Amino acid sequence: MRQKNRPRAVTRRELIGPLVVVSSVVLVDTVFYTALTPLLPHYVHHLGLSKASAGLLVAAYPIGTFLGALPGGVLATRLGVRPAVLFGLALMSASTLVFGFSSSPHVLEAFRFVQGLGGACSWSGGLAWLAAAASPERRGSALGVAIGAAIIGAMLGPLVGTVASAVGTGPTFAAAAVFGACLMAACLLLRKPLGGAPQTLRSALPALRDPSLAGGLWLTFLVGMAFGVVDVLAPLRLNVLGAGSALIGGTFFCSAAVEAGLSQVAGRVADRKGRLAPVRVAVIAAIGVSVGAPLAQPVWVLVVLLVLGLAAFGTVFVPAAAMVSDGADRRRLHQGLAFGVSNLAWAGGQGVAAASSGAIAEVTSDLVPYLVVAVCFAATLLAVGRAGPRLAPAGSEA
Repeated sequence: MRQKNRPRAVTRRELIGPLVVVSSVVLVDTVFYTALTPLLPHYVHHLGLSKASAGLLVAAYPIGTFLGALPGGVLATRLGVRPAVLFGLALMSASTLVFGFSSSPHVLEAFRFVQGLGGACSWSGGLAWLAAAASPERRGSALGVAIGAAIIGAMLGPLVGTVASAVGTGPTFAAAAVFGACLMAACLLLRKPLGGAPQTLRSALPALRDPSLAGGLWLTFLVGMAFGVVDVLAPLRLNVLGAGSALIGGTFFCSAAVEAGLSQVAGRVADRKGRLAPVRVAVIAAIGVSVGAPLAQPVWVLVVLLVLGLAAFGTVFVPAAAMVSDGADRRRLHQGLAFGVSNLAWAGGQGVAAASSGAIAEVTSDLVPYLVVAVCFAATLLAVGRAGPRLAPAGSEA
């Protein structure tokens, strides 16, 4: 099933509006998601959660994203990318408000799950909006800016969590929910986004044969898995080594600052040197971080490693997103549906890793989940070396 001819890409000036709005949307989404990081020890201590239960609380969001990924993509193709973004923001704002005032583990998990559903819609619609607006020659840079903004949200999220641990989760998350509502109004001020013919889920199946799209989905899954392990085990290990919520939040803030800068660089390199050029460098660094994180001590050594090393995980996501979008273009797949499938890949990796890493670490050690991640990155590095031209064909290179 093929789309009608793709509408013309907007000019550089016309791209500014969608770029600002979509970047703000994904920033808010990651603020809501990462605010839990410094609060995790707080919930463990006050609610008596085990490592496995803490992992389930972290995993509830990506599980929601996993289940909402394909419906979110279909929503973007059927109703348009802007309605998908608006619906996602509404779900996230409402669920974050309830999450902030809850003290029940089951309620926290349930509304963390709803946050994930909202994130699936806002990311599918937002990245599709941006990918459809940008020309292929600017796509990596545009996605790099948006993902850099998401990482800035990841920087602010731990700070929001740190503030919440001091002044209370209710008022803090209420303010974040209000900001999400303001973004909904901003979306409505932009002109109607570019779109394509509606498609069904069946349209995505043939597109999965495209090596670039499939490779981008695997890299996205791998990034999700890596962060699923880190988001559960790193805050708890920092706490065991003597770090409080302020230091935990500061560690992830500084790490995200490094990652935000590198993501924009990765986007430009992916446009100029090819999609796989930044992947090779980031994957090598990710292997070192995966091996070192469970072994590093005292606390300042682990802090330095996380600040400088975690950017390697997130940087992979920029060329991966460009590869997914390139493959969708070649297969005439709606960008909303392509990024819905991408959300599915990320959430699958994040959800499985977050839900299982705590339980595995509890019966073995933290080293085991991290080694699984390291082995997957090493296997990916070998695959990139052997199948590089097929993973990023000439049509996707700048």
